[in-house]
Amino acid sequence: MIVREARATDAVAIAQVQVDSWRTSYAGILPADYLASLSYERQGEFWGRIVSTLRSTDTVYVAEAREGRIVGFAHGGPERSGAGIYKGELYAIYLLESYQRQGLGRQLMGSIANQLRQHGLSSMLVWVLAANPYRAFYKALGGQQVYEKEITIGAARLMEVAYAWHDASGIAVSTPERVARCSEIS
Repeated sequence: MIVREARATDAVAIAQVQVDSWRTSYAGILPADYLASLSYERQGEFWGRIVSTLRSTDTVYVAEAREGRIVGFAHGGPERSGAGIYKGELYAIYLLESYQRQGLGRQLMGSIANQLRQHGLSSMLVWVLAANPYRAFYKALGGQQVYEKEITIGAARLMEVAYAWHDASGIAVSTPERVARCSEIS
């Protein structure tokens, strides 16, 4: 496995990971009709726009299996509300179910933490559904629950909680050679 910066050509694969991850992770949490309505095509267009228009402080990393298949991704940048004490934010992180619990999530998250730190953003938060069975992942990495809010996804009203790190350097990737910069592998 390698973790590398995403390219615009990765958009469809990123979309497939997101849609498939939502369908497995959020089954029983989000309405089944909402999960069924998720579209690789729509999400591919969305991720194509994201990856091709990243600000210098934003990044998307992908986890790529040996055969070149993208099996996970993470997206991060400056904290979006601008109101909090946490300066960086992990916007999204998803792995295909069969690749979870193998250390890839930590590598992806650490890559985002490294990138944020390079831009002077050493603190970080992530918003996650309170009912998400994988939220223990953030606790295991030292995240502290700091906020909560109600959100709507489809027809569902849900609670979302934020986990934060005052100093995210503890989750930064400790072996930079495992993270390939896009320019180095193109």
